[in-house]
Amino acid sequence: MLDLAPGYLSDYRQNGFVAGLPVFSKDETASIREQIEVLEADHAEGAGGHDLAQFFRVNGHVVIPLLAELARTPLVLDAVEGILGPDILAWSVELFIKEPGSTKTVSWHQDITYWGMGETDDEVTAWIALSDVSVEAGCMRFIPGSHKGSIARHEDTFDAENLLSRGQAIAGVDETKAVAGPLRPGEMSLHHGRCFHASGVNNGSDRRIGLAIRYVTPAVRDHAPGRDWAMPVRGEVPAGGWDCISGPRALFHPTDLALYDRILAGQAATLSEGAEQSVGMYVKGEAK
Repeated sequence: MLDLAPGYLSDYRQNGFVAGLPVFSKDETASIREQIEVLEADHAEGAGGHDLAQFFRVNGHVVIPLLAELARTPLVLDAVEGILGPDILAWSVELFIKEPGSTKTVSWHQDITYWGMGETDDEVTAWIALSDVSVEAGCMRFIPGSHKGSIARHEDTFDAENLLSRGQAIAGVDETKAVAGPLRPGEMSLHHGRCFHASGVNNGSDRRIGLAIRYVTPAVRDHAPGRDWAMPVRGEVPAGGWDCISGPRALFHPTDLALYDRILAGQAATLSEGAEQSVGMYVKGEAK
């Protein structure tokens, strides 16, 4: 069981986030980073008609064994189980990478706005630092307690400098209330899908690499229309509105690439609903 800081659950429930939880050693973190950067070097062209950037940002666990393996990390799941209970699915695994000097940002937003899951509490994002994610490097900032409200109105900006799929942004956020969540390599934060959060530019000298794993419970689809895909990682395998996947056979295996295309097409309609232009992250070959 992860030796978490006392009160991490109460802090999460009160504020909608908690940061600084250690999950990987220095050597483990360096190894994970190295494997990601080898992927970048060896598979820069992507696979199956998809850019590597698309796999990194959308459902990479379907075709990249490393990302599926990381979603099953026992220490991470111990922390998530404290929030969600014993039955856990990995809905999405993503990499957020900002190069040193990059002007890329993430605007103020709530994660679940376009997920098609309603305003559920049966989800949490584990965000793991694979490099030094300091304030200077553009760490996440949070508005404490904002998860206690409803989903706020978001404006789609489609800003090329915004890492979000639609450049979605909440207007009028009082940034004087923001709390920074810097992370050292191997540390994790957990945040609720309704918690307002954002991140700035990377003014550091190193790449800012973060791994975001979106965990949900089987109950998420009890009150949501349609079906969705997820990878069971702990507890009982769900039925109902879930199509369960077991993880990739091998890196970019043809069968898994075909599944990836089906999932991308199935999720695109939900995640692009109401958008006035194409959401490139969910279009084959058009990832941001």
